[in-house]
Amino acid sequence: MLKHRGFPGRMPGTDFQFTIRRENRKDGPTKIIRRERYKDRKKVDLAADAAFLKAIWQCFGEEPFERGNLDAGRLSWVFGREVVPAEDPFDPASYEALLRLDLKKTQASFPEIFVENAEEPDWDDFDDEDEDE
Repeated sequence: MLKHRGFPGRMPGTDFQFTIRRENRKDGPTKIIRRERYKDRKKVDLAADAAFLKAIWQCFGEEPFERGNLDAGRLSWVFGREVVPAEDPFDPASYEALLRLDLKKTQASFPEIFVENAEEPDWDDFDDEDEDE
């Protein structure tokens, strides 16, 4: 399993994981699936998607990249939309699977990640507002 050196392991100040430490030798890689993103998702979940996509953009740009140690759960939130297969046939349960950023869809969904010299958000602002409800 390829380890992406320099790729952030998680979203700063949170437990939202972006990478895994080691491969799953017993059961094999977790399959990447397309998860539905409903309109009522919490701000912190959308911020995690944006931070993950920004890291992909900064590390790989538009070039195809190997899944490697990128977290399947986090990939599943953007798979089929902003991140798409870069090979045919595509094996969603392979660490060697090639993916790529769909730049047009990413710019439409998360334009803030392409703003140069943008301030990093204050991650404390994304506490679960819905917790008391």
